[in-house]
Amino acid sequence: MVPPILDVFVVWHPEDAAGELVAAQFLEHFHGSAFSGLIGGAIEVYVRSQGWRDARDAPRPLSPGAYEINGAGMTAIVPVLGVGFADAVESGEGPWLEYARQVAELRHADPNSVGVFPVRLSEGATNGTKLGELFGSIQSIGPQAGAPTAETAAARCRDLAQGIAQLANGQSRLKVFISHTKRGAAGEVEQLARLITQVRSAIDGTRLAEYFDASDLQPGADWIADLDANARASALLAVRTDLYASREWCQREVASAKLAGMPVVILDALSDGEERGSFLMDHVARVPAASARDELNDAAIVVALNRLVDESLKRELWERQRQVTAGGAEWSIAWWAPHAPEPLTLASWLTDEIAELPRDADVRVLHPDPPLGPVERDALEQIADLTGLAKRLDVMTPRGLAARGG
Repeated sequence: MVPPILDVFVVWHPEDAAGELVAAQFLEHFHGSAFSGLIGGAIEVYVRSQGWRDARDAPRPLSPGAYEINGAGMTAIVPVLGVGFADAVESGEGPWLEYARQVAELRHADPNSVGVFPVRLSEGATNGTKLGELFGSIQSIGPQAGAPTAETAAARCRDLAQGIAQLANGQSRLKVFISHTKRGAAGEVEQLARLITQVRSAIDGTRLAEYFDASDLQPGADWIADLDANARASALLAVRTDLYASREWCQREVASAKLAGMPVVILDALSDGEERGSFLMDHVARVPAASARDELNDAAIVVALNRLVDESLKRELWERQRQVTAGGAEWSIAWWAPHAPEPLTLASWLTDEIAELPRDADVRVLHPDPPLGPVERDALEQIADLTGLAKRLDVMTPRGLAARGG
């Protein structure tokens, strides 16, 4: 049994009706398909609004012990700052004020594992109020104020996932590596430039950082080393236009990110199509978009960015699950692959680890769900056979492991 990795608590006052909608959207997102591939129990989302008796009571504690968090490795607390919450604490006394103070104090007491990420429903809830004194200095997530529409909900989920991922990695700001080619057919160069400008503008509308070679490569720098280093340390957004897959440096950037276990999302923006793709470009999430000749759908770019953030958080949680099970003989995992193995990553891992692998036992590789198909598994076993593993490569997912009883 793997201990919990992340608990998310959404706290709102019963008189703030939008709070329940906000909580439902977080529940749907973090219990949805984006994180379903992890070992069960990686993320739990709890709601805290009603007291034991009525709305005058503070919500139930964040764990069985009063106001104390439980044993999860990380805790994210989302206070929904509405007028009802503000009114409940404005008198300067009472259970709701004490509860809010305890939430703020938890963050200060353990900033490396407890994060507070407010949702501000109304500027009036925090401007010149006691609620604002407690939480107003903490950057809120999503739009600064407003009802939980589909657009604001997506932005809040992205900001919360980003904040938690940064909490997990020591507060380093998530960076998007924009992988692209300037090469195109006659008359397409200007369209490609506009496309990249549109992508950069979309990133600028988030709290993500970007790496873009034309502006980030500094005079006198070793540009090869700089590109490789940033591809290995960033979430990579591959803007796939017609000639992208055939370009050496585009291939190299994707390969570098994959070998480092970083998230990769393909934004498909083909015009006429490709003469031949590249096996390096597959086995990753893809988001369809308009062609490079047309104006790219801004919504598609945002969907791709949201997916990159979720994949970044998923990677951090997977690594934490690996750490908490380290040394457990019942697991016997040789490789916690952050993504399903493929020829590129498996060959690299085998090259590095072959001397350390057992000679007379199965070599178990665990990766997030969904599982590989039978033909994919056969192809990987053929590669493994070349290294002398001969049918001893055991590639599985958490669900497959659970079905075998560990």
